[in-house]
Amino acid sequence: MNYLVLLRHGESEWNKENKFTGFTDVDLSPTGIEEAKSAGQSLKNIKFDAVFTSTLKRAYNTASLAMKEAGQQHDFVKHDDLRERDYGDLTGLNKDEMRKKFGEEQVHIWRRSYDVQPPNGESLKDVVDRVRPYYKANIEPLLKEGKNVLIAAHGNTLRAMLIILEENTPENINSAEIPTGVPLVFEMDKAQKQKNYFIKKAANG
Repeated sequence: MNYLVLLRHGESEWNKENKFTGFTDVDLSPTGIEEAKSAGQSLKNIKFDAVFTSTLKRAYNTASLAMKEAGQQHDFVKHDDLRERDYGDLTGLNKDEMRKKFGEEQVHIWRRSYDVQPPNGESLKDVVDRVRPYYKANIEPLLKEGKNVLIAAHGNTLRAMLIILEENTPENINSAEIPTGVPLVFEMDKAQKQKNYFIKKAANG
């Protein structure tokens, strides 16, 4: 058995301010730093062979903090294909203010529908279309070799991964919630998933 772990970055400064972040390179908040460290505590029992992150600092800093806490050193593989969804014209805007301006339903469609793009941005389907080839070419071969792999990325990148792994479908991905800084572990038989679960460090450490 080997492991694929999906880790959403810890809370960012713009998560805290309830803003659409997308490609903007915003760093972790103090809470996000602690979440990343806690994730590393949770992952001490898995020795990773490879760590993939996006090119955005909130993702690779989460990976760095987590691996340091887990007592592991890695040269991360960073790639733009693992970046967050591009929110286009919504980037940097407050979500609640956008609900007042455009209505709850419209903002929900932009955030949670599968194939509707926000103005000048990406839909989740667009994210799947860029993540899937990267996963197939670079990550799946390692899993087939029985390697343990960590992907530290973003909410929508990892929701795309749930579709690629056939854990969710375009019809039910709306219900998938991936909290910040909590590892989602897939037990694998090579590249075939067996079961998955979130793990969180116990309160007593």
